[in-house]
Amino acid sequence: MQDTYKTIEAPSEGLYKEKGSKFIALAYPVYTEDEVKDILAEVKKKYYDARHHCYAYTLGADKSRYRANDDGEPNHSAGDPILGQIRSADLSNVLVIVVRYFGGTKLGVSGLITAYKTATADALAVATIIEKHETVLLQAHYGYPQMNDVMSLIKDYDLPVRDQQFELDCKLTIEVRKQLQEEVTAKLEDAEGVVVKVLE
Repeated sequence: MQDTYKTIEAPSEGLYKEKGSKFIALAYPVYTEDEVKDILAEVKKKYYDARHHCYAYTLGADKSRYRANDDGEPNHSAGDPILGQIRSADLSNVLVIVVRYFGGTKLGVSGLITAYKTATADALAVATIIEKHETVLLQAHYGYPQMNDVMSLIKDYDLPVRDQQFELDCKLTIEVRKQLQEEVTAKLEDAEGVVVKVLE
């Protein structure tokens, strides 16, 4: 099962200008569709005076979840070229939004395709590309007596802890490489009274 993918380390920006129109490409690393929505809302607020906010994203190591949106530009003249650039760079868990300020001269469909493609390529070219493993978030619920068992397992596997609550009942959220999910879950549940669930 493929669980390794390439993504960008941090947000990056690209720019393309043509006949007075300005295309600002903003690339972001993302993990969920909720994150996509939040970033999109922020960008629309920041660039509220732009005519279009076209975007595309791919999610998952297998790149099976994706979307392209033309936001009022002619069909397939914006979202698809953006998506095409993400794919040709072989990236996933990436969102690219291209903000367009209209310059008064129409560029035609082929001009638009070139503009959205070039702006996106520019943003991705300056991004730092990193390789990551697809992970899942597991939440373990357990009583205080199981603390040592749970903690030593986290240490053995060197798992990043994303959230923790230590009270009478303890709750711990850890990030686990997808292909180790069953193994880690089984080992955690070997300790008496430990319940593990996957967070979506």
